[in-house]
Amino acid sequence: MKIRYVRHGMALVIATLMSLPAMAADSADQQMRQALEAARNKQWHKINQAAIEDHILAGYVEYHRLRDRLPHLDPAVVNDYLERYADSPLSDWLRGVAEVSYGASGRYDALLAVSNGEPRGTIRQCHYYTALLDREPSTASRGGLDLWLTGRSQPNACDDLFATLRARGVIDGHAIWQRQMLAWENGEDGLARYLARSLPSTWNDAQAAFERLQKDYGAITRIPISLGPGGAGSAALFTAGMHNFTRADTEAALEAWRKIGSHLTLEPSQRHQIEHDLAFYSMAREIRNNEGWVDQALPRLADEDLLELRVRRALAQRNWHEVIHWVRTMPDEAGQSARWQYWLGRALAKQGDEQASRNAYAIAAAQRDFFGFAAADRLQQPYNLNLERAVFNESFRRQVANWPAVKRAEALQRIGEPGLARSEWYGAVARASEQEAKALADYALSQGRYATLVQTTIAAEQWDALDWRFPSAYRDSFLRWGETTGVDPFLLMGIARRESAFNNEAVSPVGARGLMQLMPGTAALVSRQMGSANPSLEGLFDPEVNIRLGSTYIRDMLKRYRGNRLAATAAYNAGPGRVDRWLRDSPEEFDLFVESIPFRETRNYVQAVLAYQVIFASLARDGDTRGIAMLTQAERQSDYDASLLARN
Repeated sequence: MKIRYVRHGMALVIATLMSLPAMAADSADQQMRQALEAARNKQWHKINQAAIEDHILAGYVEYHRLRDRLPHLDPAVVNDYLERYADSPLSDWLRGVAEVSYGASGRYDALLAVSNGEPRGTIRQCHYYTALLDREPSTASRGGLDLWLTGRSQPNACDDLFATLRARGVIDGHAIWQRQMLAWENGEDGLARYLARSLPSTWNDAQAAFERLQKDYGAITRIPISLGPGGAGSAALFTAGMHNFTRADTEAALEAWRKIGSHLTLEPSQRHQIEHDLAFYSMAREIRNNEGWVDQALPRLADEDLLELRVRRALAQRNWHEVIHWVRTMPDEAGQSARWQYWLGRALAKQGDEQASRNAYAIAAAQRDFFGFAAADRLQQPYNLNLERAVFNESFRRQVANWPAVKRAEALQRIGEPGLARSEWYGAVARASEQEAKALADYALSQGRYATLVQTTIAAEQWDALDWRFPSAYRDSFLRWGETTGVDPFLLMGIARRESAFNNEAVSPVGARGLMQLMPGTAALVSRQMGSANPSLEGLFDPEVNIRLGSTYIRDMLKRYRGNRLAATAAYNAGPGRVDRWLRDSPEEFDLFVESIPFRETRNYVQAVLAYQVIFASLARDGDTRGIAMLTQAERQSDYDASLLARN
């Protein structure tokens, strides 16, 4: 018995010794958490510097110390810090606050000593160019004038810069007039009035014309063509006037433009913008009297957004000849997309040119998206995933775990600073080589950080790394609730991937929450229907709760539309009331229904979710798409009209 007790005691000793490193790490993190909080509050007496000196996050406390000493801090000290933390967002943050602090206190030599060229952000730029006024006046003039020429108010940090440039004549009457017109375009009437008071008297004729147009846009055909000294004010006034006139009355604006356009001296970019707006609003507002001019202007303008509107109008009218013409008018890169090659194939088939149709479908089917998969269905061939895979072993993952940026991100997570952790992580991704970015993605997956993984692939543009872009996040919950509700779990995963990119704490601008982005009201309604308690706002961040409610809601939408996923996913995004209305006015074929959805967000959403479902289902079979169908036969052949409603 004595030997047994000795062995038991030794086991306790060994276990205690093994736990000591973890206990020490926990203690160090606790010290760092307290030190960082004290540093933020400038409570330096509460920081045990010796306890945190060797911590991986010591630079965060040092950042706050240095920041507190600005603007009196020697720039050499700042630069030393910037060099030591060049691989961390800390360096950018300290450089930014130093530039602002030095600039606000007039320490321009110090500002330039820590700058590395034109900074980001208007306030920093204003201080930077102010610092250059007497050192590099031509650079300061160019940069200051760019900051001046905006249609909105600028921060107070720009005041000294603008005052000096006005005194030097860089900001002259012409520059004041240009900004006044930009303010008018931007709806900043107060700024426009303020600038008008600064105009020299030589601009009185231009100002009078401006005031006349403010009262009557139609007067644009009756004001003089040459305004301001030497006609210098005409281009800005007519550009701003047409901008506002087009939005107020597109048909009358085009009539006016056809009278005056050829007589105006404008920059090519100004003329292009005027005609782009006229074409866009003419098509968006379906102004029949403008159609002839629009069709003549589109090839010259060659803007993708305009040609998209024109093709969609042709599709709505089932004018297959025009579909072919306008798709072929598109710029090469846009015209070769799966979407437009699919529609070209459809139009050619309607015209009886089967071989050309198949050629267009083949171009579309080589691409990985909704229309690429729809084209593959037309050709009766498997879907092309263009899947790229990278493999890293455990030894390399351990190396990645020891990269300083990764260690900082991990430590920040441990002490409850997820925002700072994300900044460290995505900063590392931005600086990484292609291979390093892949290693970071692999590491995120190995740690089960799905939202971080997805955002890493986006930041690194790893578009073909499907195992990382579409991880099996929360797979067990999706499978369980898919079985419970009778909804394909891969459809549920597709919705969550599109809604939140697997960020279980995501909150949309309108208040939708969690993995499947449920509005609190919708969650409450579904909970009542299920006979369960209404979850709190925080409760919607629980993946299990969110998936349970989201899967039940999409099930209800599927029931509403007789199992049709195109209509159901549209309703999940835009609301069933809207989808009911769209179906009553809809084209009858599935692809025309999708293309006719009036909201771009919902149109793209439906396409993404259905394509994502294919990807998730294929990845579950190791990337094999054979036997996987994006749409059921019923979904391909249904009439997309009010008959889809379970209750007509």
